[in-house]
Amino acid sequence: MARSRSLLLTICTILAILIHGAHSFYLPGVAPQDFFNGAELTVKVNKLTSIKTQLPYSYYSLPFCTPSKIVDSAENLGEVLRGDRIENSPYTFKMGDAKMCNILCRKTLDAKTAKAFKEKIDDEYRVNMILDNLPLVVPIQRPDQESLPVYQLGYHVGLKGQYSGSKEEKYFIHNHLSFIVKYHKDTQSDSSRIVGFEVKPFSVKHAYEGKWSDENPRLTTCDPHTRHTVSNSNTPQEVEDKAEIIFTYDVDFQDSDVKWASRWDAYLLMTDDQIHWFSIVNSLMIVLFLSGMVAMIMLRTLYRDISKYNELETQEEAQEETGWKLVHGDVFRPPSNSDLLCVYVGTGVQFFGMILVTMIFAILGFLSPSNRGGLMTAMLLLWVFMGIFAGYASSRLYKMFKGSEWKKIALRTAVMFPGIVSAIFFVLNALIWGQKSSGAVPFGTMFALVFLWFGISVPLVFVGSYIGSKKPAIEDPVKTNKIPRQIPEQAWYMNPAFSILIGGILPFGAVFIELFFILTSIWLNQFYYIFGFLFLVFAILIVTCAEITIVLCYFQLCSEDYLWWWRSYLTSGSSALYLFLYATFYFFTKLEITKLVSGALYFGYMLIASYAFFVLTGTIGFYACFWFTRLIYSSVKID
Repeated sequence: MARSRSLLLTICTILAILIHGAHSFYLPGVAPQDFFNGAELTVKVNKLTSIKTQLPYSYYSLPFCTPSKIVDSAENLGEVLRGDRIENSPYTFKMGDAKMCNILCRKTLDAKTAKAFKEKIDDEYRVNMILDNLPLVVPIQRPDQESLPVYQLGYHVGLKGQYSGSKEEKYFIHNHLSFIVKYHKDTQSDSSRIVGFEVKPFSVKHAYEGKWSDENPRLTTCDPHTRHTVSNSNTPQEVEDKAEIIFTYDVDFQDSDVKWASRWDAYLLMTDDQIHWFSIVNSLMIVLFLSGMVAMIMLRTLYRDISKYNELETQEEAQEETGWKLVHGDVFRPPSNSDLLCVYVGTGVQFFGMILVTMIFAILGFLSPSNRGGLMTAMLLLWVFMGIFAGYASSRLYKMFKGSEWKKIALRTAVMFPGIVSAIFFVLNALIWGQKSSGAVPFGTMFALVFLWFGISVPLVFVGSYIGSKKPAIEDPVKTNKIPRQIPEQAWYMNPAFSILIGGILPFGAVFIELFFILTSIWLNQFYYIFGFLFLVFAILIVTCAEITIVLCYFQLCSEDYLWWWRSYLTSGSSALYLFLYATFYFFTKLEITKLVSGALYFGYMLIASYAFFVLTGTIGFYACFWFTRLIYSSVKID
């Protein structure tokens, strides 16, 4: 016991070092950074993103202006898996130094580069940039002018439109960027902290007099000397073969009352926040009401049953009894495919531990949106370290089923779920590679993932299994008969398929509103940050999974059907089917994905998410039913 405690302590310490290490090493921008007037500000470029294709691309995959040398920034595991490619940029800012009409470079397009720009404009790609760890946003004013603007992450590469009097659709590029850097000044130290990074993109066909000079270029369309600045896109820059494009930018600095600690508040402002709060509270009220009703019915019915069974004294009365007591000799008979059940239960315990600890970290603020990739990194590391609990849970259950080959069950627990997910992930990654997207996981990262799996997770599963196998087997509260009892014909509503499908509705109902916001954050490139509410919804999911499984298990035993092991797992696990159906509905109603590869990516990732949800909810239901059956059969007198 002391040895296992010290092992757990060591694992927790390593996990804390890894998470805090990623927090402090990769993301220096998370800590406040003070800038004095004239200090150089580093503007970095990130991936190009599109909600239409879901395929990120490196910024320099398009022929934008480049610095003298392109340098990649250090990225954590989560950032790489998200497709982030953070690189330096040719944009140079100095704190407090507002500049107009800075010329970045001049490019002449050929047929290939013009086609590349047109494809990205067609797919509504956005350019993402970063300054002092703040993402670049485009402020969009709401219809009611009084409220705060909505912020769109990144600016569009360009737009499609028509010249007046023409029906031919043309492509125009945003080649002039008007940046606004918002800062909060410290009156005591005279230093400033950056609290906002905004841009207004314009498409301008720049003109100049005479021949172009790289040393001293001077534009007639944007000249600070004549106070001629860009304020509209009335003469846009068209994208076509042999088109000459001049990239320019303005930068202005605005003093702001927003303090550094609150600078993310504007980014996290949601357009439908009132609906969000009302929907979640409404969902919680309905589920809590149902839970109260279920709990009350169960307690009253069970109390009456147990009292009645314990009062039966004569043999004649005992012979006339019906209901769940009749199957006491078979209720703890090991199920068919018991090995597979042990594997799935162990995997579910691993998932439960990962999600629980991740949410605690998120609520404490470790995984805020400013910590890019932190959420995914934490989830992967927690999954790996929770392997010890997976091995322990599967081994304990396996030993209760009189199993003796704990190494075999440990290997299957360590390999089965990650193996299936890895196979789907590998196929999806191959599709992304085929599209030459930056979202494809590099070989080095693949190796790191394989090492986490086989180098850390698999050994920990074996350690957990070994500890579980050394524990005494869980004793059944009643003896199991040698000859299985015949199950009577069941009513139509007790049909396994029907009751399993009915059982998944309530757990799904507890989470589907929150699910909408999670899907929106993933697929529509928005931030998700309400982890406190998510934790509450997770708690209600646990309660509803447990209660619906217990109720249906009770009805099943009352109808003298003792095959509850797998059914208890599948009853709450069937909510994953509704999750996938909802994801399909969301795809056709909310997303504008048209490419086959992008559709395959969406359904591939949602299949993985649904499979994980099945394992999680199934395990919760199984343990609830396991506890319930042991409780009721240990409460009655069995001759």
